[in-house]
Amino acid sequence: MIAVRVRKDGIEISGHANYAEAGKDIVCAGVTALTQTLIRSMEHLTRDEIKYEISPGRADIHCGDLSEEGKLLVDSFFIGVCLIADEFPDHVRIE
Repeated sequence: MIAVRVRKDGIEISGHANYAEAGKDIVCAGVTALTQTLIRSMEHLTRDEIKYEISPGRADIHCGDLSEEGKLLVDSFFIGVCLIADEFPDHVRIE
């Protein structure tokens, strides 16, 4: 199961969806795409300073005080990840 944890200073995504075999897992691919888009959007569309670490089955995004644009991007990420969690509750959990 993929767990998305909201922390005061960022977001942590960990685990594997196990919806399908590696390379064909649409749940994992969806969460990965949203996560990578959030990181790149924060870097290219805001002046917010973020730090992140990505490894197989894990992404840890550290951010401090966000601009309004940064908050909007994070909110958009959560809308997307919540839609996936609603559709695949056995594979994605929001904590």
